[in-house]
Amino acid sequence: MLSGMRTFPPRLPEQPIFYSVLTFEYAEKIARDWNSVRENHNFVGLVVRFGIDDAYPTRFQAQNVGEHNCQELWVPAEQLDEFNQYVIGAIDVVAEYRNGAYVGNDRKKGK
Repeated sequence: MLSGMRTFPPRLPEQPIFYSVLTFEYAEKIARDWNSVRENHNFVGLVVRFGIDDAYPTRFQAQNVGEHNCQELWVPAEQLDEFNQYVIGAIDVVAEYRNGAYVGNDRKKGK
């Protein structure tokens, strides 16, 4: 799992963009409703939280991909190493879903 890691792994060739989701609610929806119900994600969906230097994300325009809270930063895969240099502290798993169901983490929604 990602908890405790300090960088995000490189993208696969078929993943030209790293999508950094900007709200917990949208990240939770992706983890629960999409990733955790798909075999190619091993029926697991994770919500992670991480800090990043405030000045760095302003290089990317927030993309609205649906409802008002569905916003992402689109980081080209070739810029992910640079993105990782601005991550502050550890990357923490704050919620985990399996087969569409919440299976835990006491830090869900910052608790």
